[in-house]
Amino acid sequence: MKRGASRTDTLSRVAAAAVGGYALSATAAVGLALVLPVPRADAVLTGTMLSFIVYVCAVLWVFSAASATRAWTGLVLSAALLWAGLLAFGYRTP
Repeated sequence: MKRGASRTDTLSRVAAAAVGGYALSATAAVGLALVLPVPRADAVLTGTMLSFIVYVCAVLWVFSAASATRAWTGLVLSAALLWAGLLAFGYRTP
């Protein structure tokens, strides 16, 4: 982030890290729980634990992106691609 960033830019990045990072990590947790070749309980636990790593990486990426707009775009596109992949493989929300 450049020196002297505006408050709105910083606030947008914080919101992107919190909201977008959560959306991305939650989607990754579901995807991992569905594709891991272990018993269901182990897959859910492993997917959830790995989603914390996804969340931390998303937060780090948000604050290293060139702009808040680019950070939002990257998070939304990543989460949308993961969600589209889940739907393509037959995942249906309960």
